[in-house]
Amino acid sequence: MLTLSLTLVLALPATLEHDWPQVTGPNGDRMVATGINPSNLTAEAAWRVPTNLGFSSFAIADGRALTMVVRDVEGVQRECCVALDVASGRELWAQPFGPAAYDGGGGAGASDNKGGDGPRTTPVIVGDRVYVYDAHLVLHSLDAKSGKPGWQVDVLNDHEGRQIKWQNASAPVVAQGIVLVAGGGEGQTMLGVDARTGAVKWAHGDDKITHATPTPCTLHGREQVIFYLMQGLTSVDPKTGEVLWSLPYDFRTSSAASPVVHGDIVYVSAGYGVGAGAWRINKTDAGFETEFLWRQRNKLQNHWSTPFCKDGHLYGMFSFKKYGEGPLMCVELATGETRWSADGFGPGNAILVGDHVIALSDTGEV
Repeated sequence: MLTLSLTLVLALPATLEHDWPQVTGPNGDRMVATGINPSNLTAEAAWRVPTNLGFSSFAIADGRALTMVVRDVEGVQRECCVALDVASGRELWAQPFGPAAYDGGGGAGASDNKGGDGPRTTPVIVGDRVYVYDAHLVLHSLDAKSGKPGWQVDVLNDHEGRQIKWQNASAPVVAQGIVLVAGGGEGQTMLGVDARTGAVKWAHGDDKITHATPTPCTLHGREQVIFYLMQGLTSVDPKTGEVLWSLPYDFRTSSAASPVVHGDIVYVSAGYGVGAGAWRINKTDAGFETEFLWRQRNKLQNHWSTPFCKDGHLYGMFSFKKYGEGPLMCVELATGETRWSADGFGPGNAILVGDHVIALSDTGEV
């Protein structure tokens, strides 16, 4: 989560082979297979567009880049989903939602590292639809081409929703035609919503949300979605909501990084002294079982952003409140051992494009 004051698109080749339709990339693993040629890149921006306040990342599909910002709409500061033309930066449409009211953030002074406030979530694009789960636990469906609103599900008011400090930051996940979110009350913490109609197909669980976006994955041939909730990890069948497995894990103040799945291993980390851990998920005749691998308390903390895993190694930002200093690291997934570390990134972000790690520092350097 990094405050956006300016949208920048680097001078890339005109044709992109992959969309990035959700915050975790096309496959939910923060990676795309197509490589880049560094010699084709320049340090100059192809275009610049002000994006007033927000912690939202981008969803990109069909030549449109979507993000969330704060705008004055008829005298009221509101969260807005904005669509930009990827090639030119021209605004295609903007759709306002509820008031931009939060209990966190603050001034933009460099000394306090607050940088303002704004929407915490990132849109998701699936076909001709866009899904947004706003800060106040309202799930919206929009037309991708025009931004015209469709159905909405008010989890806070219609499903006895339980908000978290600093408001919702998780993005929705779409799997098997179901939009998955969390935040409901007793018996309906996790909800599966029909992507076309907005009908709630299932609701399960009695837990409270963190700031982490759920992780879609396939384990032992079974498609599932893993929620990181305050009591720990819970994996569900996206179609039915059936709980496939769960394991307890610490929560303190805020857990924003999502679980990472690589092979049959699930990794999870958080700041505020929680640290990291990994488990192997085994399949037996009775169902799924979790096997403990390692745990490092108050170490390997992914404060805000989620690492990616390539060839059994995690790559990402591992630090807690080391603004401008925290390292980009490579960590062996199976053991938790650090393979290399490079300081100077802070709580930024990293993705994999082909064989290149693309890293963004907390000061906006790519």
